[in-house]
Amino acid sequence: MTNKKLPPLNALKAFESAARYLNFTKAAEELFVTQAAVSHQIKLLEDFLGIQLFHRRNRLLELTELGLQYFEEIRPLLEQIAISTDKLKLKNNRQILTISVPQTFGMHWLVPRLNDFHQQFPDIEVRIKGVDQDDGLLGKEIDVAIYYGSGRWQNLESIRLTESPLVILASPKFLEKNPLTTPQDLIGKPLLHVFSRNKWKRTIEHFQLADAIDVEEIGYMFSHTFMALQAAMHEQGIAIANRILAQHELDQHNLIEPFPTGLDDEKAFYVVYPPQAANSTKVQCFVEWIVGEMKR
Repeated sequence: MTNKKLPPLNALKAFESAARYLNFTKAAEELFVTQAAVSHQIKLLEDFLGIQLFHRRNRLLELTELGLQYFEEIRPLLEQIAISTDKLKLKNNRQILTISVPQTFGMHWLVPRLNDFHQQFPDIEVRIKGVDQDDGLLGKEIDVAIYYGSGRWQNLESIRLTESPLVILASPKFLEKNPLTTPQDLIGKPLLHVFSRNKWKRTIEHFQLADAIDVEEIGYMFSHTFMALQAAMHEQGIAIANRILAQHELDQHNLIEPFPTGLDDEKAFYVVYPPQAANSTKVQCFVEWIVGEMKR
């Protein structure tokens, strides 16, 4: 590497900006220099490389074939330099990251893993707000959020974290008294609902038990999944939930999945943030971390 001569960084910055806008004036505005300075830097780079990077046709600017190839290769490298520089700055500049999460997701998935995030990014102070929403409107105080929904939010960037099955859940003691080995064993049992009765309704229809089980009459209603899971652990009935939210209780053997539903949850968890936060290092650190954690 030490034997390879690198082009001037200012010339690379000017080229990347001009190639992105195909306009020297806009590049100059972005870099807070004059148009003549941008043109001069481009000329320096062309002389350094020994090639022409742009076609200048009246007021139109076009990349040459080699210019386009060079732009596509150096742009991600410059972006990585910027990200690496920002990460290094974090060591001397503590930042606050405010995350909005559904309460059950926060309790059962995110909070138990926060120590790992802190180990990787010790200079980002995390603040959690338990808010159940998916309306696509983040308050000014929220940097990034976890939404549970369809993934269609026009004013937000969204990344789907994972698909997850619906799981039927009951406590070991409940199952001792009320064996569940087939879907037909659900008939006459108390069902625990969250938000609405949609998950149970869909599952009952999938099992072709709609004539035998009236989900509108049987069971209890809770505002949050963690309440339904608690009720199930206290032998009050049978819950149904996204596996991500129930995984902790399954791992601890507080709840048991007697048989699979064969259904994926129609909704999914997404990490979302405003478009203007795309260049925020603290947001991108969290996004990369949570995507990686979900894959694991």
